[in-house]
Amino acid sequence: MDWLQVILLSIVQGVTEFLPVSSSAHLILVSVLTDWDDQGLAFDVALHIGSLSAVVLYFRHELMRMAVSWSGSLVGRGVDGDARLAWWVVLATIPVCLVGLAFHDVIAVSMRSPLIIAFGLIVFGLLLAYADLRHRGTRDEYQLTLGDALLIGLAQALALIPGTSRSGITITAALLLGMSREGAARFSFLLSIPVIVLAGGLEIVGLIGKSHEVDWAAVLIGAILSGISAYLCIHYFLIFIKRVGMQPFVVYRLLLGGWLLWLFW
Repeated sequence: MDWLQVILLSIVQGVTEFLPVSSSAHLILVSVLTDWDDQGLAFDVALHIGSLSAVVLYFRHELMRMAVSWSGSLVGRGVDGDARLAWWVVLATIPVCLVGLAFHDVIAVSMRSPLIIAFGLIVFGLLLAYADLRHRGTRDEYQLTLGDALLIGLAQALALIPGTSRSGITITAALLLGMSREGAARFSFLLSIPVIVLAGGLEIVGLIGKSHEVDWAAVLIGAILSGISAYLCIHYFLIFIKRVGMQPFVVYRLLLGGWLLWLFW
């Protein structure tokens, strides 16, 4: 890997992991539109570690409270708002795990074409536009119900379709359920933690027993750049949507999807 590839892939991963524009779509597009060699599983793991570190660091105070309260709920100390939120994150992660395990081969082989990405960007972008334009919700992540968590979890499973965007579809579902933009985004970011852990874990399993050279300098720089860009993305995205909303991301999705249709149809 050359350093331009390392820098570009790291920043793309860090920024698009949390924006509602589909990180998988952008990483696939980089490989389609360039002649770069595949970056390898070790580098992919590094990018996931960077993104994970960013979201954990950003929500460290909330995560600490959630962990303490959730642990207490397991030993009969009652369920407060933090414990309930932790349970909702766990439950909302189950659907994407089940669907991912059941259809992993189909998704990995048959659904990673530019045209599928284009349709995913456009269709789910229009749904995000509708959810954002009609939203009147004021609820935050602590006011979710069990039903809300399960519905958002089911929506998250759709993110396995390239072009959908995990953050995009979970924010869309949350807005439709009456959450505020900030509450929807914050819950989506919390949901990303177990998903990134599981995705990174699968990649680590894929590395076990395989002999290959690892460019440790690229791995280290990739993790750092991915983490920094992801942290900044989370911070400024929460500020941006409070003032502006989701429509600029919708426009971007539609333009990118239309360009892909023109290019590959």
